[in-house]
Amino acid sequence: MLYAVPIVFEVRTEGGATRLSGRFPYGAETSLGDNRREVFGARAFRSRVEAGEPIFLLAGHDMEKPLASTEAGSLTLRDGDEALQIEARVVPSTSWAQDALAALAAGLTKGLSPGFRVAPGGDVVTRAADNGLLRTVTAADLYEFSLVTRPAYDQAQIAARNWTPIHFPPVVENRRRGAFRWR
Repeated sequence: MLYAVPIVFEVRTEGGATRLSGRFPYGAETSLGDNRREVFGARAFRSRVEAGEPIFLLAGHDMEKPLASTEAGSLTLRDGDEALQIEARVVPSTSWAQDALAALAAGLTKGLSPGFRVAPGGDVVTRAADNGLLRTVTAADLYEFSLVTRPAYDQAQIAARNWTPIHFPPVVENRRRGAFRWR
């Protein structure tokens, strides 16, 4: 199941990589509709995060549109009791990365959504006081986070700002200048 959290951001256009930093909150309930709610327990994503498994930041849950990854060293995840902290360095070197950052800057992308599978025995469903159902996820295998348009968790935040400009070796710098001379 996939759920999203809203993004709060600022964008500075200085060139180079854009840094996204945010958090996915633990202990924050969200409504899934039909009198069903969900909450993630502390460190619910710990298994793959602590094992250093490959995890991606994607545009719209599309594995063909990666923005950052733990394998490439452009995505860092820190799991804590209150939230999973996310830091990504996105270089707009692909059309989908440019589109994702433009949608973020325009306020069209409003959510951060994890792609996960609940581990066997990793959730508990209880009946709430209002006769609805509450699913508490205590262990889930995290595969990716995505920038999406519809958030489910109001408590998450993410900010985007450019890092200091990237300094390329002289040969690459000259190619880079040539590629952008008409812009």
